[in-house]
Amino acid sequence: MLRYIVLLALLLPFTVGAQLKEKQAPEGFDFLRRGIPHGKVDTLTYDSGTVGTKRTTLVYTPPGFDRTKKYPVLYLLHGIGGDEFEWLNNGTPQVILDNLYANGKTEPMLVVLPNGRAMEDDRASGDIFAKDKVEAFATFEKDLLNDLIPFIEKQYPVKKDRNFRALAGLSMGGGQSLNFGLGNPDTFGWIGGFSSAPNTKAPGELIPEPGEIREKLNLLWISCGDKDNLMYISKDTHDYLAKHRVPHIFYVEPGGHDFKVWKNDLYMFSQLLFKE
Repeated sequence: MLRYIVLLALLLPFTVGAQLKEKQAPEGFDFLRRGIPHGKVDTLTYDSGTVGTKRTTLVYTPPGFDRTKKYPVLYLLHGIGGDEFEWLNNGTPQVILDNLYANGKTEPMLVVLPNGRAMEDDRASGDIFAKDKVEAFATFEKDLLNDLIPFIEKQYPVKKDRNFRALAGLSMGGGQSLNFGLGNPDTFGWIGGFSSAPNTKAPGELIPEPGEIREKLNLLWISCGDKDNLMYISKDTHDYLAKHRVPHIFYVEPGGHDFKVWKNDLYMFSQLLFKE
């Protein structure tokens, strides 16, 4: 059952619930620190039956990764103009998480950074808004469920249960996370939409059975910058959830549609994952 219940006012960007001990990430949270253990980022290829080709994904393993133990997994998705390297190049999730581990603030987890554009030529080149490229983001649901997750679960010692599987993303990836996560509550127990884009389904379509989501999810996180032109998407989703009494966190923070916001989202969101 959902454990985190925070319904935040739209114009109170610094208001957070008791579950979030910090209102915003502290200065230096994304700076590389010397003298602490560091995780590792590997680049892997997997066979995609959905696309009919080999695809690339990055995998972050935490400091002290031990193959004799089993870990939860966060699948972290990029935006419409990015690929599997967007988070790594602009959001430094490996640095943020290393620092959180060093401070004892988050649970050890794997983070999978896939390419959410499921097509043969999946580069963010040419017209990124072309019909086939946009449709490929929807196709990624099948690639994720049928190809990528089984691959990760064969390659790494991970816990194969929705309570130990999270899905989150920024912008286009935020929409994917809400669409795929809420559409597959038996697969994902922790869901985060950061500044979700217009690919996000309408609230009634996204959550046709509020009772099921209320019962199955551990955490549903909706966040957006207070100066983001896409705020209406997150706000509409929040309003629907509140109306139907679906527990969730609606976190409004200062900022626009950029990595300053999304890095802060990852810092805040990751501290709640896989905890009782």
